[in-house]
Amino acid sequence: MRTYTYRSMAELARQLSIGLLRLRKGYIDAAENLANLVVPEKDYPYEFVVFRLTGYRHSPATVMEPLNGENLRQDLQTLILDMGDSFDYSVGLYDEPVYDIKSLAKHFNVASKTIQRWCRQGLVARRMLFPNGKRRTAFLQSSVDAFAARHPQQLTRSTQFRKLSAAEQRDIIRRAKRMANFCDCCLNDVARRIAAKTSRAIETIRYTIRNHDKAHPEEAIFPKLSDSLDHVTKRVIYHSFLHGVSVSVLAERFNRTRSSIYRVVNEMRARYLLSMELDCIYNEQFDDPEAVNEILGPVPPAETSGRTIRPPKDLPPYLASLYKVPLLTRQQEQHLFRKYNYLKYLADKLRKEIDLKHVRMSHVTRIESILTQIGAAKNYIIRANLRLVVSIARKHVFNGPQELFELISDGNISLMRAVEKFDYARGFKFSTYASWAIMKNFARSVPRELHRLGRFQTGQEDTIDVAAGLASYDPNKVSVPEIRESINAVLAQLSPRERAILIGHYGLNNHGESATLEELARAIGISKERVRQIEIHAIKKMREMLDQDRAILMRS
Repeated sequence: MRTYTYRSMAELARQLSIGLLRLRKGYIDAAENLANLVVPEKDYPYEFVVFRLTGYRHSPATVMEPLNGENLRQDLQTLILDMGDSFDYSVGLYDEPVYDIKSLAKHFNVASKTIQRWCRQGLVARRMLFPNGKRRTAFLQSSVDAFAARHPQQLTRSTQFRKLSAAEQRDIIRRAKRMANFCDCCLNDVARRIAAKTSRAIETIRYTIRNHDKAHPEEAIFPKLSDSLDHVTKRVIYHSFLHGVSVSVLAERFNRTRSSIYRVVNEMRARYLLSMELDCIYNEQFDDPEAVNEILGPVPPAETSGRTIRPPKDLPPYLASLYKVPLLTRQQEQHLFRKYNYLKYLADKLRKEIDLKHVRMSHVTRIESILTQIGAAKNYIIRANLRLVVSIARKHVFNGPQELFELISDGNISLMRAVEKFDYARGFKFSTYASWAIMKNFARSVPRELHRLGRFQTGQEDTIDVAAGLASYDPNKVSVPEIRESINAVLAQLSPRERAILIGHYGLNNHGESATLEELARAIGISKERVRQIEIHAIKKMREMLDQDRAILMRS
């Protein structure tokens, strides 16, 4: 959703946007009527706004802050835009002319920027579906008439605005060339200085210069602005923006306009969303508009039994604190998993509408907001089940407390994967499915660790293996030296840090000595959990490379 001044208005917009479809058009019309009545200098109670939009007399449990008229009008305009995006809001729903920005500008013989300026001054805009199937910013004839009645002088001044003559355009180009040659100025600086001397708008000067550069590329004043940015440069701009570099600084550094920098940032945000994995467990309820309110509602309250579960006495304080988090009831589990998967379904549906050539910041922001809710729901489930991992890990410990932490780390990863794969609609408890997933992982990893620790390391195993392989070599079988050679070939394709962690942890060096994750973390200078993450990622890469080799061998 778009940005609101008041949190209460943002919540009201969210509730109305997921309400009954047949009522949403009425909410939009009521919001416009209220926006036209609001006096900027007055304050309005939240209950009054709810009543004017829905006809419902709201009585909140707590006193809501009063809403300033000017800010309220802006929030009502934002609410109208969000509501228009929430359903098939077609221009055919009204028996009056409906304009988009281009046609309205032509109707008044003004520039599109003027229409956008009118919107900031109170002209009510909507998001509607036009006959060609595209959703665009729209204006009802009645909305335009109401704005004209409130701002007659503004419309008169805008419609009588004198366009630049050919002589004025040549003068602007002459001044811009002189400034660009004698000082290291960007387009914004040049436009601002010329606007101050000619009493013209900055955007008018900028538009004139850009048109000249497009029409005469061989005489372009700012030739770099016509060159498209490569992907590497866009990534640099985006990461600089994320690290706090302002848009003005980036525009000057890359000799671009502020709007072009914003377009690059929004495009990279959209590309990141498109690259994410958002696999959900689909349910038929997701396509039922009437079920959305229940799906996104609050978590059902837990039944308080009054009984507290004490953690085992031998657990360290960090693990003992996990037992303070209450377990989820079956109803809470069902609600959280349904909400978690529905939000992923909704985010995936919205990101399919992204057009990288025309990225809308509001659309990207809405998807990012949903991703935040997805993370919150997943964390809620994981925190409530962490003690399950501890309980299972304690039964598989074979080498003291240090090994317990490694098993818990392994089990946490299995728990996260189980959250991704669990189908709540089957009616089973998540703890049953998660326990099976964690124990299945331990069944693979624990015997492997026991075998590694049980070997007597003399330094001669590799020599004995090689001799035995040479004595009984069978070209149809793969010997230990061949396996080692294959592993070394794959290890060579990993990064130095990934290679060091795998060799050190699994004893793949010449001495066959292995190190714990904590020892590797101290040696490399990062956290133990980060070492484990790198190890998992490296193993995944190795498997992918080996699978590709196997596919090639099968085809040959």
